[in-house]
Amino acid sequence: MAAAVAAFRHLSLVLGAAVAALGSLLFIAWKVYFRDADDSCVGWRSRWERQLEAELRACNAQKEAEQPHCCEYQVLVLGLDGAGKSTILHYVCSPEAKKHIAPTQGFNSVQLQASGLQVNLLEVGGSQNLRFYWNQYLSKAHILVFVVDSADGPRLHIARQQLHYLLAEDPQLPLIILANKQDKNDALSVAELQEELALHNLDRQRKFFLLPTSATFAGLATANSVLHLKHLLVKILAHSSKMDSL
Repeated sequence: MAAAVAAFRHLSLVLGAAVAALGSLLFIAWKVYFRDADDSCVGWRSRWERQLEAELRACNAQKEAEQPHCCEYQVLVLGLDGAGKSTILHYVCSPEAKKHIAPTQGFNSVQLQASGLQVNLLEVGGSQNLRFYWNQYLSKAHILVFVVDSADGPRLHIARQQLHYLLAEDPQLPLIILANKQDKNDALSVAELQEELALHNLDRQRKFFLLPTSATFAGLATANSVLHLKHLLVKILAHSSKMDSL
């Protein structure tokens, strides 16, 4: 009889512990799944609705990131080494005058915000080993800016060859040629450069411009000459943006 009572008491303790443990688990589960019950958006449904809305926002943000910005454009800036590409980019995007700007050894990228347009100007170095990569960037460019050292007579034939090679790769790409270093005494005029670069051989359907520039530490004179380039870029790209929206 005493053994039966002891066994019953032991069984009662085991069952009591099990019930207590189950009660604790149920309480924890209730706190996890119904912890939003006191929020302004009450209960289980509001919690899952908020989670679904967050997932939808993340999905939409990803889709928008994958689509190109309708007013974002790329300008490719090329030219032989020493032509003054880096200095021109500096003055296009900054009014600050610098006495010396180091030449680009590889790639240089700057951004210009103007008239609601985002213009990314990408410069690729002009040394002989980098010219091999020039044409690989044409497909993403909306405008090609080709910088020529107007006083570098011995290498003008190389500049001409490189320019016409690029133009043959993309016959439709708008072209801006900068006759740079016009401040030098031995610089060729715009008319002389037009002849030296054989621009009369270009397709009549191609839109191109030839601008004199002087990107030096000359303060206002430098800024004013390069400002023509900035205004021309904005004008061409704004027109392109209108055409794309039609």
